[in-house]
Amino acid sequence: MRWLSACCLPAALTFTGLICQVVCLETVTGIYGETLEIPCNKGAIKAEDILLTKWKYDKGEGVPGDLLVKNGLNVSVSATDDYKGRVSMADNFSLLLSDATLSDQRKFTCMLVLRNDLTEHPVNVLIHKSPADLEINDKAEELEIAKSTKLGTCVAKDSNPAADIIWLKNNKPLVADGKGISIQSSVAVDPVTRLSTTTSTLVYSAEKGDAEALFTCSTRHVAGSELVSPPVTFNITYSTENIDLKIIATEPLVEGADVTLKCAADGNPAPTSFFFHLKENLVKVENADTYTIVNVSRDTTGEYKCSLIDDPTMEASKEITVNYLDINLTPSGTIIRNVGEPLPVNLQIDSSGVPKVSWMKDQVKLDKEPSLTNVAYSHAGVYECDVTMGLLSQKAAFELVVQGSPVVKQLSQELSENGLHQILICKAEGFPKPTVTWSINGTLLSESPFINGKIAQTIAVVPAANLTVSCSVANEFGSDTSAINVSSLNWEVKVNKQDQSDNDQTKLVVGVVVGLLVAIAVIGLAYWVYTKKSKQGSWKTGERENGSSEEEKKLEEKVEENSQKAEV
Repeated sequence: MRWLSACCLPAALTFTGLICQVVCLETVTGIYGETLEIPCNKGAIKAEDILLTKWKYDKGEGVPGDLLVKNGLNVSVSATDDYKGRVSMADNFSLLLSDATLSDQRKFTCMLVLRNDLTEHPVNVLIHKSPADLEINDKAEELEIAKSTKLGTCVAKDSNPAADIIWLKNNKPLVADGKGISIQSSVAVDPVTRLSTTTSTLVYSAEKGDAEALFTCSTRHVAGSELVSPPVTFNITYSTENIDLKIIATEPLVEGADVTLKCAADGNPAPTSFFFHLKENLVKVENADTYTIVNVSRDTTGEYKCSLIDDPTMEASKEITVNYLDINLTPSGTIIRNVGEPLPVNLQIDSSGVPKVSWMKDQVKLDKEPSLTNVAYSHAGVYECDVTMGLLSQKAAFELVVQGSPVVKQLSQELSENGLHQILICKAEGFPKPTVTWSINGTLLSESPFINGKIAQTIAVVPAANLTVSCSVANEFGSDTSAINVSSLNWEVKVNKQDQSDNDQTKLVVGVVVGLLVAIAVIGLAYWVYTKKSKQGSWKTGERENGSSEEEKKLEEKVEENSQKAEV
């Protein structure tokens, strides 16, 4: 219950000499269907000063109606109409009115009889009621873009005063603008209950973004909190404005693959049938938006279109490119050429784009395409070309075998690490594999693998004197020989010792001279003893005085051996 102050009205009351008083009119608001308490003078007069209390009401047109009277402790109800059984009095003299209705919106007066006075306190009563519910009825089945359509009707039933309805989209109020938004409201009053039902109709011009929009209506009544209707959504229809052709295929699209054309339109409801323009052919597809081209070839490359059946001017197009890469390498396989002959290399490429070409020889990358105008043994090997274009690649290869009479490319010598051998190295080229022979016996140390017509053989020798050594190579096409001067190992030792210090050389010369003198002395002494014995006749009977020829020969060999040692 609410108490509202109203204007104060001066009234002169004459009752057996009572003085003139000012009566103040108040307003009390009650809730429909609940008990309403109407105050009497708000306790301004003490209870012990009150002799009698009486409540009455205005029936209309100035006709009063009695409700109840309290005299002392006794309360008697005098109401005989609609208020019978609905009125009672509180301890503070307020009137209690149960089950309030809109018919209770009138003036009620509390009259107090005092010992020396009589006062009246009129109170105006208002009854409020919130709407019973709030809902959107008569909803449109769909909304068409840019077309004003009755979206629905929001109804707020049985309220007092009549409800004010607000329309909202996504919780934001819609305001009538005379263009895309129009709101019309009306109020109907029930003749029995006198409650008001408010009806609000929204005419709306939809947009594409309204496809998922939530529409509601609400009211904030003076008698309660805000009410909001359950949200509603609408199917937004519109004609096709954009059309797009999509190409669905594996990347890169190559010959033999399949490609699918998909036509997508943004209309709602979306189109379900299309024309597909396949170069010179026109194909109609119903209840589907795709068309598949199987086993494409390079001739499939070109422009493709799709369009609406009901509006052929609404079309979209895309280019389809079928990628292909073909190469032809001449020569191919294994090619045999004689040394000095030309070998033209020709790589032909047929592709849908610009390819990249790289060359390798025996797994080693080349800077450019090989030029074999005058083949040599060094040109022998496996040549491979790799042609790429995007994700496509092709490879081709050939093997070049160069044959001819072998040639010794290099013959060299070096001293072994231990200084006991001369190392001779013979390097040659030729095909088929040539045989290698030496003019001196030696120990074979190694022979390299025969690759691309090249071979190298290494031997170790111990020459007793300076000599010329030759290396010869030969196969079915011919032969070749190369020679090198090889010094004796002794000379080599002397040469290797020349870079010692002068002191070491002096010691070596002195040692050699002393050795020679000692050897000569020993030999002379031995010869003198031998001669003396021979002259003294030391032979046995029957033997020759001068000794046998065999013994003389042995002695000469011994002397010769010692002489050689002395030279060393």
